[in-house]
Amino acid sequence: MAWRPEAVSMKPDRLNILCLSQMPASPPRFGAQARMHGLMTQLARRHDLTAVMLVDDEFDIDECRRAMQVYCRDVVLVQNPYGRNGVAKRLQQLRSLVSTRSFDRLRVTVPALQQALDQVLRARRFDIVNLEFPYLGHCVVRQAPRGEKLPSLVVDSHEIAYDLARQFAVAGASVGRRLYAGANWRKLRREELGIYREADGVYLCSAEDEQRLLEQIPRARTAVIPNAADVDYYRPRPADPPPDGRTVVYFGLLSTVPNIDAVIHFVQEIWPRIAKANPEARCKIIGGRPPPSLLALAGPRVELTGFVPDLRPHLAEAAAVVVPLRLGGGTRLKIVEAMAMGKAIISTTLGAEGIEAAPGRDILIEDQPVAFAEAVNRLLAEPSLAARIGQSARRLAVDRYAWSAAAQALEGFYRRVLEVGS
Repeated sequence: MAWRPEAVSMKPDRLNILCLSQMPASPPRFGAQARMHGLMTQLARRHDLTAVMLVDDEFDIDECRRAMQVYCRDVVLVQNPYGRNGVAKRLQQLRSLVSTRSFDRLRVTVPALQQALDQVLRARRFDIVNLEFPYLGHCVVRQAPRGEKLPSLVVDSHEIAYDLARQFAVAGASVGRRLYAGANWRKLRREELGIYREADGVYLCSAEDEQRLLEQIPRARTAVIPNAADVDYYRPRPADPPPDGRTVVYFGLLSTVPNIDAVIHFVQEIWPRIAKANPEARCKIIGGRPPPSLLALAGPRVELTGFVPDLRPHLAEAAAVVVPLRLGGGTRLKIVEAMAMGKAIISTTLGAEGIEAAPGRDILIEDQPVAFAEAVNRLLAEPSLAARIGQSARRLAVDRYAWSAAAQALEGFYRRVLEVGS
């Protein structure tokens, strides 16, 4: 039962919303956090938000708490004892091979989180429990103070997680990774579809993901809430450097499989054709936690910057932004953020999935390495074309992909869920 925003009128009364996640929403450092942060900060202008979230070792728990207290009424952060990389993560993965549960669920099955939820849910009545991702679907969230109505459960899918894991089983970097993903994705599918069936509503990033879900659960109550950008933050500014005519930028969290695959594919299969045609061209790869396989790609004309605190000067200076993704789901925040900055983008079809941008006007779409390189070369040779596409992309971002509009649509979906359940 797909829902569209025009189906419900807005009401002024405030909702009491509990936001549950396996990671903190703020400060946003990568795509998943940016979606949570963007929607939550906008919702908090009209509603009361309480956050209960796990925190892995990679995050500074005090920094996260301070950032979220700006817009949340209450913030409860629980340190995840399994949220470690390295040997600890590998041991968890081995454990999951002999478990009926997926690795993704095992690593977030934390008794202290359920205890925190029990305390919060029994102390105050919530209208909505908003669950980020399906991984915490085992948590007991339908609780309320004695005599009060139970909250409705709404899931933010972000992506069809089991389908992404299935892609890894086919296209993993090594035989071991493919075999592991092959064993894990079926467990994840059972868990993910289970929580979608249990939920009162599921919202997704794209119509394509919505259709994938409805094929499995035709009676699911769904809505498309697209990824967006803070169009006031990501915008061309007079103080930013102008496009330098030679720098090609890719950005994203570089520890994820889709980003690792995209960077290797671009640098090995596409970049040599660009570099040959443009002796002054430079490739800049921006993002935190790059693995050794990516660090090895650095050279005189290929720079890996690591994490940068402010993307905007780097994007402003770029002649073009590339999104050569071959794996993934949901929609790419990197595209809407680059659009908001007024940049010309070259993407694969998969990379731009779910974004209603017109090829040739708002974005360039190419799937084959030769054609992709030719599109980049064209933008480097024709700065006026890059500027025209970037201006059109900026207009589209402001009109269709601002967090304020996405949050308004989400509020409408909440209202629909509550009306059906009343």
